[in-house]
Amino acid sequence: MKQNIIYALDFDGVICDSAVETAITGWKAASKLWDDINTALPSQALIEQFRLVRPLLETGYESILIIRLLHNGETVEALLADYANKIQQTLDNLNQEVSFLKKLFGETRDNWINQNLDEWIRMNPLFPSIAEKLQALNQESTWYIITTKQERFVTQILTAAQIELAEEKIFGLDRNMSKEAVLTELLAKHPQQDFYFVEDRLPTLFNVLANDKLKSIKLFFARWGYNTKQDKQQASEQPHFELIDIADFLR
Repeated sequence: MKQNIIYALDFDGVICDSAVETAITGWKAASKLWDDINTALPSQALIEQFRLVRPLLETGYESILIIRLLHNGETVEALLADYANKIQQTLDNLNQEVSFLKKLFGETRDNWINQNLDEWIRMNPLFPSIAEKLQALNQESTWYIITTKQERFVTQILTAAQIELAEEKIFGLDRNMSKEAVLTELLAKHPQQDFYFVEDRLPTLFNVLANDKLKSIKLFFARWGYNTKQDKQQASEQPHFELIDIADFLR
């Protein structure tokens, strides 16, 4: 790592392996909307199905709708093939606003944290050796988190891993800004420095690539995160992305 480089890191799928926790929170929230989702926890099989669909999820509240679809017997293959339409149709059938689901999802997480913080933290492990990497990064460079997760949850997980990061360096769902907007703001703040963005979600990287204001940012595709085989193949064909494994990031 070099001091003249600014690092912007996605959180879920780059730093934190949150798929199981997201599935369980989605299940808990869904149980408040549909009477037939009536056990304390989803089955292990459903959690594994959720993990396979997880690469398509952009914001946490979508997990509520994914859980509904999987519980209704929708196959992983069908969801992967027509994700946006199936999610929208489920939302339409529910007849609720996205803002309602975001609030429900956040409150469900808050309740879990209040009832059993240790369990919630265990369900949000950092990827291997990431904690040590971020602790070292604090001594060597400036770094930010850009995520669609609510900021208080990021802070909880980092604190549990003994990683210090000032609140103003965490850009989450609370700010109601796209990742491109956040990157534009940060780039203006650090105009003379190299800027690296590490992200596991391919559509996000394409959005950044399409923004002329962000052409100076070096884009890294995190292969260890929540992405599909097709994503990896598509990213490998894109000359503007550098594909990295977790070992590359740790180096």
